[in-house]
Amino acid sequence: MAELRTNGDRLWQSLAEMAKLGATPAGGNKRLALSDEDKAGRELFVSWAREAGCEISIDSMGNIFARRPGTQAEAEPVMSGSHLDTQPTGGRFDGVYGVLAALEVLRSLNDGDVQTARPVEAVVWTNEEGSRFQPAMMGSGVFAGVLDQDRVYATVDQDGKSVGDELERIGYKGALPAQARPIHAYLEAHIEQGPVLEEEGRTIGVVTGIQGMKWLKATVRGMNAHAGTTPMEVRRDPLLGAARMVDAIDRTTRALRPDAVATVGEFSVGPGSINVINQEVRFSIDIRCPDEPVLEEQKKRVLAACGEISGDMGLELDIEEIWHVPPTVFHGNIVDAVEEAASALGLPGKRMISGAGHDAKYLAEICPTGMIFIPCKDGISHNETEDILQEHATAGADVLLHTVLRLAG
Repeated sequence: MAELRTNGDRLWQSLAEMAKLGATPAGGNKRLALSDEDKAGRELFVSWAREAGCEISIDSMGNIFARRPGTQAEAEPVMSGSHLDTQPTGGRFDGVYGVLAALEVLRSLNDGDVQTARPVEAVVWTNEEGSRFQPAMMGSGVFAGVLDQDRVYATVDQDGKSVGDELERIGYKGALPAQARPIHAYLEAHIEQGPVLEEEGRTIGVVTGIQGMKWLKATVRGMNAHAGTTPMEVRRDPLLGAARMVDAIDRTTRALRPDAVATVGEFSVGPGSINVINQEVRFSIDIRCPDEPVLEEQKKRVLAACGEISGDMGLELDIEEIWHVPPTVFHGNIVDAVEEAASALGLPGKRMISGAGHDAKYLAEICPTGMIFIPCKDGISHNETEDILQEHATAGADVLLHTVLRLAG
């Protein structure tokens, strides 16, 4: 089996075909979870998997499983995959690469007439991004028993459309219960979404875990008033307060620890008129750190800084934690298997922590899990300019293939 490789040209062409669905003028993708574009991407994947002879099953969260049988029909499968949904101005490879690399593994096993002992499955998880519906990683979270399906079904987007209704609308609310089943191992190939591999001239990232994260939603309330007649000293301007809070969040995080990060990604004001002092501002806070106690301290300092500003300015402040994912350490045997496969292929890897969240986080709750990273150009992701090299895509798929062979027997 040492000489077996994936078909890099076929993988690259598949990535190009998928990128046509929800393509944006700037060269990226907008394929939001459970949208018509997401449906089209799902159906393209299913058609390719069926052509490869796979058995398709869809669970009640819309997660898609493409199974290549093994000689031991009842054995726990080796599973690999990621997601097809994107950010509103997303790239062509985030998530998609992991799905199509997993499919390419199945195709390459067919090409080599290789029969594994364990079944091998490629999977598409629903709503990993958390852009249209929050929180992120919904499909894998329900599957792993971490998120409640009924609550997820009731979650609505900005237009009031619910996850449950949209799953029904696009025809992907499957009959199979979305719940954990025995899995021998889970692997997820992914672009790094950061600059480390490219800067160090390395091709493979051997991911040892995922840093912890918290999502908070802040609401700042003041007093709307006339912009021309209200003296500066009596104003209770929530937008000014929120702006100071955003700056304080940045300063607080920088002072805490080099690997702690914070981002305000959503920001809305009301009533939003040019000559009116606003009454209410809402914004999101995303904080992350590989160390759970430090993550808790980060939240504590953010709350204290924002609270001090609101008090000094006579504003009302509510901050709600809507999502918390503790740091994850991947299974040592899976990490070793990835590293050994990379080394055997002449691609020594770098052990590293993932700064981004992935479905592998929730799979690690229920089975041995690992990840494979490949470089992305300039470390850019969640951006329409996101890009990778074909040779790196092929190398990552080859490492995935040989790790699967090690695990599937």
